[in-house]
Amino acid sequence: MSVPIVEVNILSPSVYRKPDDLPDQIPLFPLSGAILFPRGTLPLNVFEPRYLNMIDDAMSGSRLIGMIQPRADAHDDDPPPLSDVGCVGRITSYSETEDGRYLIILTGVSRFKLLEEADVQLPYRMAEADFHAFGDDLKASPAHETCDRASLLDALRAYLDKRDLNADWSAVSDAPMETLINALAAGCPFSNAEKQALLEAEALRDRCDALVALLNMGATGDEGWIQ
Repeated sequence: MSVPIVEVNILSPSVYRKPDDLPDQIPLFPLSGAILFPRGTLPLNVFEPRYLNMIDDAMSGSRLIGMIQPRADAHDDDPPPLSDVGCVGRITSYSETEDGRYLIILTGVSRFKLLEEADVQLPYRMAEADFHAFGDDLKASPAHETCDRASLLDALRAYLDKRDLNADWSAVSDAPMETLINALAAGCPFSNAEKQALLEAEALRDRCDALVALLNMGATGDEGWIQ
């Protein structure tokens, strides 16, 4: 069993107050089904040499990495075309294992619009990113902008019952709404396209409404794309 030999926990201060505080160019980590939301967290087990290189570079710089999904129609293209929107995260926890893997946690900072990929001589992909359409991501969403907790919990209960699954309902009931919405959006077994739609929802309330719709469709067996 591999045991971490180096472990660093990194505080993530609110150093990004407006889109212009974020860099114009960011490294990209394309990964299907892995969605990061602003203020959400995403644990990653990094082992490919090119992404180990990317983590090394990020740790010596801004500690920012852009998570983005390959497009649904990517097929066997190499490199695969990428979605239009991703989310940049800051490395807030880092450990290295005896077999050379990196175990990191990204904390979401802001979504970004992928403008174009940068022509760089690096083993990983870089992109020109625009954060201005998502300036509100840098502000905590007030409670009144989220959906009704009871509606979300009812939809989640029906969804889990359909699959004979259970949940820690005390933790679910006590979780802040933004945390709960983003955790369910990232963690439920929705399709990659549906997760992308949840990421691109304009505001947290819109994401919650889309999440409730997906849970309700899953509870009735009417699984499918959000129209």
